[in-house]
Amino acid sequence: MSHYAFAQTFRTLYDKAVALYAQGRRGAETYFTPEETSCLSANGLTAQNLYDYAEDQNGYGEPGYDIALGIELLRRDYFLNVQHGKPSGKTADPSTWPAKDAAIQGIVWLPRIIPKARAKLLGELPASMMYGCGGDRKFFKTHDINPVEFLALVWRNFANDEAIIDWVVKRSAAKA
Repeated sequence: MSHYAFAQTFRTLYDKAVALYAQGRRGAETYFTPEETSCLSANGLTAQNLYDYAEDQNGYGEPGYDIALGIELLRRDYFLNVQHGKPSGKTADPSTWPAKDAAIQGIVWLPRIIPKARAKLLGELPASMMYGCGGDRKFFKTHDINPVEFLALVWRNFANDEAIIDWVVKRSAAKA
């Protein structure tokens, strides 16, 4: 896949996944040809990533192509330029993350979404987890944060939870 044409190729694969899910096909492993899967892998993505978007797009009408593309462009950039095109070989363990109802400075979900966003950047989310899922979207909408913006925030402050928390607190207060 051409770097220049990544967005166009991603659009084709995204649309294919959404259509297959709408037709009733289930299982990320059944969605793409070996060439398409290889193309995704070369860019730090998986069939599961697109399957998750297709499932939520069909079930909830979101997150939509634009947000999916933004998220995956950031993941791709991290993969190619920080990880030098090499997967970490690790899978995050969500059972080690804070509970869904955990809060920091009164903001529920924030303690959980920080490690989840890091795992997304690293390509370490297990197949059972999606960055941008319904719970994440509720958090983002409540605090007026675009999911792509939050992922970029986490990248900029990868090892600095306090900077992430402070930014979210300020954004949330500005919304009120």
